[in-house]
Amino acid sequence: MILGRIYDRWGVGTKFVAFSLVLLLLIQAAVYGVVQFNVERNVRGQVKQELVIGDKVWWQLMDLNAQRLRFGAEVVAKDFGFRSALGTGDTETLRTTLENHGGRVNATVTAFLDPQFALQATGFEIAAQDKLAPVLHRVAMELGKGELTYKVEQIDAKLFQFVMVPVKAPLTIGWVLMGFALEQAQADSMFQLSGVQIALLSESGKLLLSSLPEASAKQLSALAPSADLVLANDTLVVQSSETRAQAKGIKTYVLRSLDDVVAPYRKVQLALLLITAVGLALFALGSALLAQRVTVPLRSLAGAAEQLSRGDYSQALPATRHRDEVGDLSRAFDQMRTSIQSQQHEIMQLAYWDRLTGLPNRTQFRDLIKQSIQASQAGGGEVHPVTVIMLNLDRFKHVNDVLGYAFGDQLLKAVADRLSTHITPDVGTVARLGGDEFAVMVEDQDATQATPIAHRIATAFEAPLKLEDQTVDLSAGIGLASWPLHAQDVDMLLSRAEIAMYVAKRKTTGIQIYDPALDSSSTQTLSLLTELRHAVEDGQLRLYLQPKLNLSDNTVIAAEALVRWQHPVRGLVPPMQFIPFAEQTGFVRQLTLWMFEEVAKELPRLRADGRPLRVAINLSTRDLLDQDFPAKLDAMMLKHNAPTNAFCLEITESAIMDDPQRAEATLNRLSERGFKLSIDDFGTGYSSLAYLKRLPVNELKIDKSFVMGMENDESDAKIVRSTIDLAHNLGLSVVAEGVENQAILDKLVELQCDEAQGYFMSKPIPLPDFIAWRAKHQASQAA
Repeated sequence: MILGRIYDRWGVGTKFVAFSLVLLLLIQAAVYGVVQFNVERNVRGQVKQELVIGDKVWWQLMDLNAQRLRFGAEVVAKDFGFRSALGTGDTETLRTTLENHGGRVNATVTAFLDPQFALQATGFEIAAQDKLAPVLHRVAMELGKGELTYKVEQIDAKLFQFVMVPVKAPLTIGWVLMGFALEQAQADSMFQLSGVQIALLSESGKLLLSSLPEASAKQLSALAPSADLVLANDTLVVQSSETRAQAKGIKTYVLRSLDDVVAPYRKVQLALLLITAVGLALFALGSALLAQRVTVPLRSLAGAAEQLSRGDYSQALPATRHRDEVGDLSRAFDQMRTSIQSQQHEIMQLAYWDRLTGLPNRTQFRDLIKQSIQASQAGGGEVHPVTVIMLNLDRFKHVNDVLGYAFGDQLLKAVADRLSTHITPDVGTVARLGGDEFAVMVEDQDATQATPIAHRIATAFEAPLKLEDQTVDLSAGIGLASWPLHAQDVDMLLSRAEIAMYVAKRKTTGIQIYDPALDSSSTQTLSLLTELRHAVEDGQLRLYLQPKLNLSDNTVIAAEALVRWQHPVRGLVPPMQFIPFAEQTGFVRQLTLWMFEEVAKELPRLRADGRPLRVAINLSTRDLLDQDFPAKLDAMMLKHNAPTNAFCLEITESAIMDDPQRAEATLNRLSERGFKLSIDDFGTGYSSLAYLKRLPVNELKIDKSFVMGMENDESDAKIVRSTIDLAHNLGLSVVAEGVENQAILDKLVELQCDEAQGYFMSKPIPLPDFIAWRAKHQASQAA
């Protein structure tokens, strides 16, 4: 944090110098690191190679020493006096001869053994003979096998190298055994010859011989495999020599000083550091001079730019003598000064006005709303509402694609003129928000009070626009939202007016006032979604059924399943307060599955009297677009052992038209499973006949608006009659909903409608009440 503040206070020149030095240091550090890594790798490779060579040198020295000892032993074996003494059995002569010849080759131990390797005479004191006899016998036994040329053996705390030669006359009559004590001088010679240290330890870890100081060599016994021996002033790389048969039981280590090998490289590294230091100093000096040459004119330009920031465009920028990039920058600044002043007015125009229509743009419109809200808040007392009417043209993209963008621009200007003509400044402020989107701000009126103005706008679009010999019919989706009822600030007000506008376009209702149920992001809606989830989990939903009469015999053969919400606080919540919201958020899929689950579970009760009953359930657009929906129903039918022909699935035309291909695929899969399919609200949609012949439907359900009006409106009666005839000609059954009285029911019987439902027979009732109602109805029919 502190370094960051210091860095922020530095000038460009200081930052440039610091950055350059840091960059150079990083490069040099990287180079040094690479060099260090390679030096380390090369040194260790060299050390390992020297250790391999040193190991070979040691064993070659041992071989040479063995040859010398063997030569001395052969001299003794061939000595005439020695052979004469053997013939006479003169032990003293044998001992003297062994001692003399052993002394000539510096042999510490000399002995004569019989052909069975039993000790006969030694060239040392008789007292030591008994002590060494077992050792010499064992060594002779191993050498007598002929596989080894010499044998290294530990006697007490010392190492001896033994050789043995036969005494022949001409057959082997005995053996001459000579032992050479391995002394410190030999280890020192090894180090002087190859630069490699040698250390020999017993299997128990006891030091026997070493060219290292005793304290250092003793650490080898506790050293881990492949580890370096770290001393106070040196590091030794350790390599264990492969155990040989000649020195069985003896651990041999060769060691090489890492520091001795690295020493020449250290001088190179020190030289590199010195060069780096000199380079840094020269680089810092050069960078400082270059930075000063750049920063001095930049400070001059910064002062001039500060004048421009204060709006002072009258003074010319100071010229510089530089004919480089800095000079180009100075001249560019001066050209900018001369052009900024002329552009200021145009910028203000672009910032607050729409260039195409001359209307206020989104920025100015937002500021005007904000000012109006602030003025209302500052006035105190009664709040003066502010309403935004937002509209979006229908099919404008189609006009652009067909007639071209130039014609589209002319059309937008004509729309702006028409809006300005019908919405005068005393009524409201008209603005173009962008594209084909316009808005009107109305003060002192809430959304309901401003609805007549919205209707005036909608009426204004009823007259076609004539442009360039083209007549264009236009319409628009119009949404209204007001402050403070629907929003607490200007941005939320615009957002919610836009939501209402798009709902109006989607529902083709023309005009829509904002409602929280339309907005899946509102707090009220989120709360409703949470409560609705709890309603499913906590068993707050209720299954209601509305009976359908078979008009041929007046029996109850079917019913429509409906859902009701028994809220613990609100009581019985009407469907229109949560079903549209569930469709918008997608939660309707959970409601559909709940309906199927309840009906499948209660189906045995509904058919307990032995009479068949078909239950109709409404499907939403989201159900049809769910490719897994048929599989979910399969699992549910299997779970409750419910037959699919006991269900009728009602689908609205609008649900099919949202995505006809996917809806058709889902319906085909449902039909294949045995579900009966019905087109609900038939006659209120569009393009339905084009798909009706392709869809696997079994039934048409005439919308209640036609059924309820057929008693007094001949047009509705004709629609109902035509629909029944059409369905029968297509082999479909017909259900009429909305039967409110006996006259309508009689008319439907006359028109040979198949089934009917409505409040005249029964309103939707809970399942137990439905069972009782059906039993009572059947009883009355039987009577």
